[in-house]
Amino acid sequence: MAYQRRDSESRSSSMDEGQARVAQLVKRQFFKRKKSCPFSGKNAQKIDYKDVRMLSRYVSERGKVTPCRISSVSTKKQRELSTAIKRARFLALMPYVSK
Repeated sequence: MAYQRRDSESRSSSMDEGQARVAQLVKRQFFKRKKSCPFSGKNAQKIDYKDVRMLSRYVSERGKVTPCRISSVSTKKQRELSTAIKRARFLALMPYVSK
């Protein structure tokens, strides 16, 4: 059995579609700022495994490395950052897990 729409139902669905389009336009008005990498560009910090204070900013409370979508670090620099954190942990400059 096929479901048949009535004329009143088709009109109400078209009005719902129109309201959905208006809602999408309202959502698009907000400007999303592009994040910039703190390690690239002029006068940027260098990633060094001995700089524990800088590395600890990119490690969560539980000891996990924060992802690049949250920390706004570029993909290439995120790899360097994770390598530096691993080196600092291996040399006991940073803890693997904080209490």
